[in-house]
This record gives sequence, C-alpha cells and structure tokens, in this order.
Amino acid sequence: MGKEIERKFLVKDKSYHQLAKGILYQQGYICSMAGRTVRVRICDEKGFLTVKSKSIGATRLEYEYEIPLADAEEMLAFLCEKPIIEKYRYKYEYKGFLWEIDEFKGENEGLVIAEIELSHEDEAFEKPDWIGSEVTGISRYFNSNLMRSPYSSWKIENK
Repeated sequence: MGKEIERKFLVKDKSYHQLAKGILYQQGYICSMAGRTVRVRICDEKGFLTVKSKSIGATRLEYEYEIPLADAEEMLAFLCEKPIIEKYRYKYEYKGFLWEIDEFKGENEGLVIAEIELSHEDEAFEKPDWIGSEVTGISRYFNSNLMRSPYSSWKIENK
C-alpha cells in the first residue's frame, strides 16, 4: 500500500532559488472528486499516472506509475479537465529533509507552496527561513482545486 504523509506551507521569499533549479511540471486531472483524484503529470520528459485518496490529516494513500511520455501528452490534451496546472518545482535539501517548492504559472501565478514528506505525522523537522504559514489540509491549496478555483480568482483579502 502506498502512503503519503505530507505537510504544505506558503513561501515568504525566493531565496531557495540560489540553491535549487526549477523543472517544469504539467499536470491534469482525469478524476478530481471528493475522496479521490487521478492525475496525469509530465516532468523532465517523463509521464506519470497517480491515484490519490482523500487526506486524513497529513496522510493519504498514493499510487504513482510511470507511463510513456506520448500517452501522458495525449491524456493531458484529450482526457484531463482544463485548465492544466503548470508549475516550476524546485527541490531543496535542508537539515536531512527534502523540500519541494512549487511556483505556479498561468492562472495560479503568484502562488508558491513548499511541501515536505515525512515518515510519520508527528515527525520533527526544522523549517528554512523562507517558510511561511502552514496550509496542510486547507483544500483550496490542493492542486486539484486550483484547477477549478485558480489563485488569480481568489479575493485579495483571502490570499
């Protein structure tokens, strides 16, 4: 059984750019309903199909499989709900943990979220200085919800 334990945070500044290189990710959702998602993703010239369950706290089931790039491109073009999520992902090692920082593009331009995967929900870790407020479990920050309600449509006072 695949399990993902992940916490998400807003990012205060882009000082991580000095130590990390961004890679373009494109992803779309074949299914994005309450309790489960099926995602297609292209990154670094590779395609992936991912199935995720509803999150309970910071934990959810996750199954990811590499698929042929041509299949992923076709699924993004013809099967996925629109708009496709585009973002640059930066990977940054800090005090024994890998942080993944997503800078969203298109209709979600301006949103930057950092994620850290843990081995258990109560695992202790130190946050880099550029980490801001935690948004784990806040559904509007889920990638699948950013497709339906992009960051650019949020009211200024609610960002």
